[in-house]
Amino acid sequence: MLPFVAVPSTIAQEFGKYRDLFCRGAGFEQVSRYVTGLLLSENKTLQGIAGQWVAGGEVGGRRAMHAAVFEAGWRSSELMSHHRAVIAKEHQGRGREVISLDWTLSHHDWGKQIFGVKRSYDYVEHRMSCFQTVVTATIANRHLIDGIDVVVQFPDFSVAEREYLKVTAKSHYDDLDQVRERLIEMLHYHKNRLEYRKRTEIAVEIVRQVEAEGQFPTADYAFDNGVLTVELTTMIESAGKHWGE
Repeated sequence: MLPFVAVPSTIAQEFGKYRDLFCRGAGFEQVSRYVTGLLLSENKTLQGIAGQWVAGGEVGGRRAMHAAVFEAGWRSSELMSHHRAVIAKEHQGRGREVISLDWTLSHHDWGKQIFGVKRSYDYVEHRMSCFQTVVTATIANRHLIDGIDVVVQFPDFSVAEREYLKVTAKSHYDDLDQVRERLIEMLHYHKNRLEYRKRTEIAVEIVRQVEAEGQFPTADYAFDNGVLTVELTTMIESAGKHWGE
């Protein structure tokens, strides 16, 4: 592919709506270049994207891009909320809208260290694989379709962790360092249990957040049995909205 020399005007215009999330202009420019690479580069790794940009003082290379995307203090936790506020203006007056809740498996056979990746049996591909479980929400009308949330499910390792704690248990410990190490292991196990959420629980949290923000007051909901629960339907109905499978 040809090298990148500038952020395309379409990307720059749309991504400019998110400038307020960044405290530094340099960080915003690096993330803009990264997003350009995600959309246009054949090699979508950070190294591949950084390598496709023409070298220069403004680009700064792979390390500068890594720092801007993954280490800089931009307000990543506010990204999706800000995104919903941005697109809500474009969806006003477009007729009936539906928010679709769904989940899928995102395969990462060569990225086992990526957050949320777990090796397990894929019942769609009928093979063992490494993947993330991802819960998504999109909104659509007759004119537009936009993503409004995406959540990577933290894998449930409780069975393996519990078995490890059982196998490595001792009747006594010789010194405080061993006690401290054991306590840390047990705290990690407890922490992971508290952080784990079923995909149905994630779907409920998405709806709760969307309804609390009130950006799409007339949108109804659609989903399949993969996220269907009584809690989800009750929440939707309490907001005065309809739902369907």
